[in-house]
Amino acid sequence: MDTVKLTIDGVEVEAAAGANLLDAALDAGVYIPHLCHHPDLTPSGACRLCMVDVNGRSVVACRVPVEDGLTVSTETPDVTKSRKVALELILANHPLECLPCSANGKCELQRVSAFIGHDADRMVRLRRTETAVPPDTSNPFFDLEMEKCVLCGICVRTCDELQNIGAIDFTHRGMDTRIGTFADRPIIDSSCVSCGECVVRCPVGALVPKTFEDPAREAASICPFCGVGCGMFIGTRGNRITHVRGDQDNPANRGSLCVKGRFGLGYVNSPDRLTEPLIRENGALRPATWDEALTTVTRRLTEIKEKHGADAFAAMSSAKCSNEENYLLQKFTRGVMGTNNVDHCART
Repeated sequence: MDTVKLTIDGVEVEAAAGANLLDAALDAGVYIPHLCHHPDLTPSGACRLCMVDVNGRSVVACRVPVEDGLTVSTETPDVTKSRKVALELILANHPLECLPCSANGKCELQRVSAFIGHDADRMVRLRRTETAVPPDTSNPFFDLEMEKCVLCGICVRTCDELQNIGAIDFTHRGMDTRIGTFADRPIIDSSCVSCGECVVRCPVGALVPKTFEDPAREAASICPFCGVGCGMFIGTRGNRITHVRGDQDNPANRGSLCVKGRFGLGYVNSPDRLTEPLIRENGALRPATWDEALTTVTRRLTEIKEKHGADAFAAMSSAKCSNEENYLLQKFTRGVMGTNNVDHCART
């Protein structure tokens, strides 16, 4: 990989050719405040918080490609003033009560505000009369709370660039600008597929899952819903699944998940989930051991084959199974039961 050398705050840094200045600084361990930037998305420069000085000129770091010989200062009087003004414009209409917010402790705006600092008295004077926009709670998996939105555009670009759906965009104009759907319909009535990719990238508490608890631990796993093999980390507390996130290093999904993978693992903790084999006797189901259940299945399959022939048996496989499990089922059907009556739920 081609690299270039530049100087950030007097320290020589090596960065990949073609990278932007913000990513290069962050990779080098130099924090530059930002809200609208995400490494998965095209830089937009909307928040104006990542201002830096390059060779004596104030620029937006996320929109500047790195070059050999650049001299970058992340703290100058002009840069500090620009950041403060940009932050004040954001905080002027943002709720300042952080404790009840579900993004508390994970909010990028909190980090930016702590880094740049703000004058509490000045913020009181800047705040205008708030126009309440009711939260959109129509989606069964997440809510959109516009009063917490900072209009960074990450959700819009995620839906457009990564998912190619375009379910949401900037709506209205001027001081009334907000994130919404076509014709301001509820999200549930839009083209949204509930993948949650916008939710996991939201830097504040504007897009939040309906239910979320910080996990006590995480374990790497594979999504059980189809044969793609998406990698995920499952967060748990005790025996409860509290959170699911995509595995960025998995080659099948690179961190992305669909609605089933991200929000559909609730069945694991369902009180209706079977936890032991059941055998039907005299029209009613009773609990049984695995040995008893497997013996019953063997006996009944043998009886059916002897009485009605091999073609009385058929096997239906599932996309939730692995390739190896599907292979074993068809092998059992052909080699043991003696029939080619095999089908699969994913066949079209």
